[in-house]
Amino acid sequence: MSDSKQADNDESKSADEIKAERHKARQQRVKEGVDAKIARATEEKGILLVLTGNGKGKSTSGFGTVARAVGHGKKAAVVQFIKGNWECGERTLLEGAGVAFHVMGTGFTWETQDREKDTAAAVKAWDATEKLLQDESIDLVMLDELTYMVSYHYLEVERVIKALQNRPKMQHVIVTGRACHRAIVEIADTVSEVQPIKHAFEAGVKAQPGFDY
Repeated sequence: MSDSKQADNDESKSADEIKAERHKARQQRVKEGVDAKIARATEEKGILLVLTGNGKGKSTSGFGTVARAVGHGKKAAVVQFIKGNWECGERTLLEGAGVAFHVMGTGFTWETQDREKDTAAAVKAWDATEKLLQDESIDLVMLDELTYMVSYHYLEVERVIKALQNRPKMQHVIVTGRACHRAIVEIADTVSEVQPIKHAFEAGVKAQPGFDY
């Protein structure tokens, strides 16, 4: 259609009709782009997902993915580093759905102030992790706050990388925590960084059950 004919055609239509047609054309182009990406995505493999950054919500996002896997009838397991033995809403819910939990149990390192004890606890938790990362029956393993164990040098990054790379081909792994080591980021398939804008705790609001833990 020539430009003049298109202009005449546009003049015979209402502004809303023109807007609707242009929107439809834009969305069609978006759909074509998405469809092309879907067509190219043919590989099936276990995904290594890293959730890092200083913002709130990394563990929450990871637990949401665990819940999704369970909802699809998948077998999942969680290893919690840093966290202590206090009540955890996600653990209460997911253990009831058959998700195995391994909790390091020493709490935050600034509470123990005992590097030797923390290191021993981290190694013990990682021993359990390596067994999970060798188990083909487990579809998804979440390693909550693992990044701290590497950045504090409680675990050797080489040992962590080796276990992640040698896991079963179809096993998914989620790693959460701030300041993820670049070597883990490099081998990850998906990396999301959560950045803080505001946080209630900084304004003096205490952590609350059912929302923060």
